Amino acid sequence: MTQPASAPIVFDRNLLARRQRRAAIAPETFLLDRVAEDLADRLAAVNRSFTQAADVWTPGTGLQPYLAGRLSQLAPIAAPDTGDETLPLAPQSLELALSALAFQFVNDLPGLLVQIRRALRPDGLLLAAMIGGDTLTELRQSFAAAEAEIEGGVSPRVAPFADLRDVGGLLQRAGFALPVADVDRVVVRYASAFALMQDLRRMGATNSLVERRRMPLRRATLLRMAAIYAERFADPDGRIRATFDIIWMSGWAPHDSQQKPLKPGSATVSLEAAVKRSPSMGNDE
Repeated sequence: MTQPASAPIVFDRNLLARRQRRAAIAPETFLLDRVAEDLADRLAAVNRSFTQAADVWTPGTGLQPYLAGRLSQLAPIAAPDTGDETLPLAPQSLELALSALAFQFVNDLPGLLVQIRRALRPDGLLLAAMIGGDTLTELRQSFAAAEAEIEGGVSPRVAPFADLRDVGGLLQRAGFALPVADVDRVVVRYASAFALMQDLRRMGATNSLVERRRMPLRRATLLRMAAIYAERFADPDGRIRATFDIIWMSGWAPHDSQQKPLKPGSATVSLEAAVKRSPSMGNDE
């Protein structure tokens, strides 16, 4: 199955796979480790036991080291090397779907969420984290300013990221019940913009946009970007800040036992009657 024609192809998944394989030789995992630990804590707060669980596309060694004592089985699903984003999951085959720092590189996120919801049994849970929001806003602004100054134009250097409100809406559109989305902002400090870019390479997270500029980055532009970054986003000690927004999402496959909102007009007591029965809210005399 190929990518649906209606889904825009934003990421070159072949290039992404090559860069992630290269990054795996000497990976930088501090962000993934943090997210995996947080995911384990969030899952521990769910008063349910799960047997059939899958880890969807989490990079590196996956979530197993962090969930060994929580789940008896966690099947890893490797990310595709091509544009095909079809999950090898049968309908209602899972009780739990997890993912850490993978969905930000998906071309058809609405379609992927629908696939996961269909793969979950009734009252099954999706719990995932992805990069989003204002992630790397400092790097994005610095590159844009440097290119406008040196080259007279701007090219896409940092991938577009989903907004928190968008994610909540996507969960609802995919058919999840009780959808929840929240954001965890992580600010990391670096000696320079070059140190940040080195970490991004070791995360396998460098530019894999289809619309990326194919020409090599000019040295003058790169140096000016680093200078602008230091001018605008450095702390008093000279170290620069880099923002990473982690968007968390959770939702349940619908089930009759779940809470449901009241239908309009189904209230048994009118607002007028409730007001008449309520204590006085005037000033005491």
